[in-house]
Amino acid sequence: MERYHWIFCPICKNKTRMKIREDTEIKNFPLYCPKCRQESLINVKSLKVVVMKEPDAQTQSR
Repeated sequence: MERYHWIFCPICKNKTRMKIREDTEIKNFPLYCPKCRQESLINVKSLKVVVMKEPDAQTQSR
């Protein structure tokens, strides 16, 4: 029997609209939270969700 788990928002900790199974693998997925309206880039493997840190935009110096 496959079990499903909800993915929680890494910012506000509420449930998102996404479910994953135990054998789900996701890489560089833009997870959107309808409550806080934020988007996070995540990786999922073996029910472990890892939030990817995106580099901030850098200004050009002259």
